[in-house]
Amino acid sequence: MSTSSTAPAPQQLPPDAHVLSIVTGAWTSAAVYVAARLGIADLLKDGPRSAEFLSVATSTHEVSLYRVLRALVSVGIFTENNDSTFSNNSASDTLREDHPNSTRPMVIWINEPQHWNVYGELLHSVRTGEPAWDKYHGQPVFPYLFKTNPELGQIFNKAMTSYTRQTTEPLLQAYDFSHAGTIADIGGGLGHLLAEVLNANPRAKGILFDLAEVLQRAPEMLDSYGVADRAELVIGDFTKSIPVSADIYLLKHIVHDWYDEKNQVILRNIRHNMTESARMLIIETIIPEGNEPHFSKIIDLEMLAAPGGMERTAAQFEKLLADSGLKLTRIIPTNGIMSIIEAAIA
Repeated sequence: MSTSSTAPAPQQLPPDAHVLSIVTGAWTSAAVYVAARLGIADLLKDGPRSAEFLSVATSTHEVSLYRVLRALVSVGIFTENNDSTFSNNSASDTLREDHPNSTRPMVIWINEPQHWNVYGELLHSVRTGEPAWDKYHGQPVFPYLFKTNPELGQIFNKAMTSYTRQTTEPLLQAYDFSHAGTIADIGGGLGHLLAEVLNANPRAKGILFDLAEVLQRAPEMLDSYGVADRAELVIGDFTKSIPVSADIYLLKHIVHDWYDEKNQVILRNIRHNMTESARMLIIETIIPEGNEPHFSKIIDLEMLAAPGGMERTAAQFEKLLADSGLKLTRIIPTNGIMSIIEAAIA
């Protein structure tokens, strides 16, 4: 059997076929989810395996599993060998749980039914400007994840942690933290980003600020990095107050969760304790002007459908900061998809 796809690139397809190739991407996403949920890449870590072996190991129907894997091979995930066994390739390797840049947690989060089904209500968001999540689940995304359905909240946290791993190294390469005595991660979740920054800057102390239910598992994360003795946990709601003083404030994937009115509250709460020398680093994608493809334009749909936020252009960031009593000092691109929007007191 052939082990490579001969399908033409999307730009070479006729217009109707191009549209259909995009729409049927939902089926491919579902197939990747099946492989991730079943841990197929982990089962192939030590070498090729047959569909029969994989089906027995995962308690699945052999022929059906084979068909899913065959489809994934056709789009470059996994390899089917001449002896009808399957192997990992560079793409499927990232579906391993132990891969340093594992995509498995994010694949599972995106395709879990409670998340996947929200997109059936995307038209509601377009008609009303309100989150499809709220319509489908009857409440906003974060109360649902951390109070109503904490099991899904754990899946979300794992996905965000894995996503952070893919952005941390480019961030550390692009920004010099060596002058900072205290670094605060606002809404920093379990603390992976803060831990990485502290590891790279052994003289600095850290503050991790988030909701109580989020910080419950943070000590374990910080301890695993060996920085627990340098990191203080501060419980709070950033829409009410942020009683934190630091030289650098990190805001990664926070601003894009909300529209400007709520962000102004958050940013002003940080500004209240900022000194003139302090800097705020907003770590987000920046939507480029024009029609060029960019991942930020796709992430923007998640912001529309789930929390009710948005990705922003550079001009929109500058205006948001100005309206919050801050000034944009510079935008620093990284080697990843994120940029660093640095701000100071206006």
